[in-house]
Amino acid sequence: MLRRYPNAGEPLTCKPITLGLLNHGYRVSTTRGSYFLKHHLDDSTGDRATIVRQHRATQRLQSLGVPVAPPVEDAEGDTVTEIGGRCYALHPWVDGLHRVGAQLTTAQSQRLGALLGAVHTGLAQVMERGVAQARGHVGPDAADTFALIDDLLAAARGRRPRDAFDELAEHRLVERRALLEQYADRRPPAPDIPATGWVHGDFHPLNVLYRDADPVAIIDWDRLGVQPRAEEAVRAAAIFFVQPTGELELEKVRAYARAYRRAAGASAAELAAAVHRVWWERLNDFWILHWRYRLHDRRADPQFPAVSALAVWWTREYEAVRRAFTE
Repeated sequence: MLRRYPNAGEPLTCKPITLGLLNHGYRVSTTRGSYFLKHHLDDSTGDRATIVRQHRATQRLQSLGVPVAPPVEDAEGDTVTEIGGRCYALHPWVDGLHRVGAQLTTAQSQRLGALLGAVHTGLAQVMERGVAQARGHVGPDAADTFALIDDLLAAARGRRPRDAFDELAEHRLVERRALLEQYADRRPPAPDIPATGWVHGDFHPLNVLYRDADPVAIIDWDRLGVQPRAEEAVRAAAIFFVQPTGELELEKVRAYARAYRRAAGASAAELAAAVHRVWWERLNDFWILHWRYRLHDRRADPQFPAVSALAVWWTREYEAVRRAFTE
């Protein structure tokens, strides 16, 4: 593959990257330096035209000063290489660290919100116009969630031998069912005119690289698409700023959200609606248990204690969370 890139040098080593749940990537060292070789998986994100669109977006964002790492062009000016029916891309290697919210100061949290706002406004400038907006959708139906809870409860109770995870899963499932029974009338309707736009689609700590106090690259643009932009801001905060106990660091959330609203030109009402929709989404979501009990995949198990506790804490502190995003 490196022969297609005349300035990449001769290969020396190729080591798989194990961080993350879904990525297939390698650090390639050559006589000219280091690169990140990405294998785009064989699903909708692996479509060549989709990948090219992602690459063009990062190239244009870089011209606006957004910290990204666009792919290297080959001798023909292409950024996607197909080998054996699979798509690959070569990116410059970016030295940096991933930082969660606990490692960010309030000022750095503010900078993170401004960065995501710059991503959204930048994408609005560089992406093609005329793409259909993401249509509004009602939140998950609690009736469907009750059926899912019953199914997962049977799986958790039926495991042999049972462990501490199964006990926690059973506790959280019973607890969540009670909460949904209490708040079933809070299901968000489809918004009449959703505030949508091009978004990164997967903005979380593993996709932002820091050097010292500064973000130096936003990576992994596989889920670039048109979605309600404020919902991405809320989802990102719920990942960056969640503590192991399931609480959000609201002071940091407040600084992050204020900066995002200023940078993106988003209103408090837009953020309030997004908070409600993401809260309801979290209250009905059991993807980690689906992975464990239905797909027999335990890679996400370590995330479950904080994620499951967050849904409960967020419900109890709903007004405080809404204020943190809107004031």
